[in-house]
Amino acid sequence: MRLKPVHASTNLIVVFTLFLIISACSGNGKTKQAAQRVVPVKIGDVMQQDIPVQINAIGNVEAYNAVSIKPLVGGEVEGVYFREGQEVKKGDLLFKIDSRPYAAALRQAEAALARDQAQAKNAEEQAKRYAVLVEKEYVSKDQYDQLRANADALAATVDADRANVDNSRLQLEYCTIRSPINGRAGTVLVNNGNVIKANDIAMTTINQIMPTYVTFSVPEQNLSDIKKYTAMKELKVEAIIPGDDKRPVLGELTFIDNAVDKTTGTIILKGTFPNTDRRLWPGQFVNVVLTLTTQRSAVVMPAAALQAGQQGQYVFVVKPDLTVESRPVTVAWSYGDLAVVAQGVKPGEKVVTDGQLNLISGVTVELKGEQPQDAPVKSGQTGSNQSAADQANKKQKAGK
Repeated sequence: MRLKPVHASTNLIVVFTLFLIISACSGNGKTKQAAQRVVPVKIGDVMQQDIPVQINAIGNVEAYNAVSIKPLVGGEVEGVYFREGQEVKKGDLLFKIDSRPYAAALRQAEAALARDQAQAKNAEEQAKRYAVLVEKEYVSKDQYDQLRANADALAATVDADRANVDNSRLQLEYCTIRSPINGRAGTVLVNNGNVIKANDIAMTTINQIMPTYVTFSVPEQNLSDIKKYTAMKELKVEAIIPGDDKRPVLGELTFIDNAVDKTTGTIILKGTFPNTDRRLWPGQFVNVVLTLTTQRSAVVMPAAALQAGQQGQYVFVVKPDLTVESRPVTVAWSYGDLAVVAQGVKPGEKVVTDGQLNLISGVTVELKGEQPQDAPVKSGQTGSNQSAADQANKKQKAGK
């Protein structure tokens, strides 16, 4: 019995048919698996609420008034009458300089004044007598003129003596140095026994810190808005001390510089703070928040929902059937952990805030942790059916 040979083409057809069957089965399985893939995510709500329009900057605390105490006369320091860091009031005694040389100079000036006053009085009396004699032609006019000139010269000398007495008295007063302002004293730079010269060195510095300034700079693009809202009302400024974010210090905007810095494109502003609790200290850096106005009923969402793509920012919006949709959004500004949305989402919608890396449009999601009462439920399923579906998905994953 002879066997008929099998053609090679028949074998190829059989192998190709089997390959198509296997590929079709495998493809259906992958499609089914992709359709049933569920991504765990966290979601947040899109809401409407009043949001303040603010400008953030970094500021530096400055003393409201700072005075460097320098001696106006030279001599030996006789006493220091305050402690470093002490609160002082206007008129409080700070330093004393040896006043004996200046007291002696004052007595000498007073004696010279008394002498010249006596001479001037005598010269004036003589001039008056000669005025009567010259009218009767008992003396010549030249003699009278000489006496009159002498009396006037001595009167001028008396005026000079009085000025010298006043200056000597002032020099004596300069030996006692008092605080010109209310404030806090700094480091004492001279001690008892030091010999100093007039206007030589600073003896200490006094800073007035109640009230105090906070200086900060903002981009020139914000200047028009600042001027606009300043014309309407006084703008509030908050100074936030690093490490103490929950207790901002409140103040008001009181200064806008008269020119924009060309090198940085910024303008300098100052806020004045009462600082009654002395929390702000000169030289300290703080975070500054300038509030311009409040936008009523602004559309906001968690800033964590924002994603960046080639076409700009977008979010994943969760639909009622628990599938997601990628949607572009336009963000006006940020406020804390919220983003103020100009367009793209509506109040009441829900957006994905965690788990976006595993999402594409159309993917089904499940909520991480406890599900909110108002969380969307897949259409056509009750809570028990949804739970059963979750268990089925978990078993399917475990089998894989």
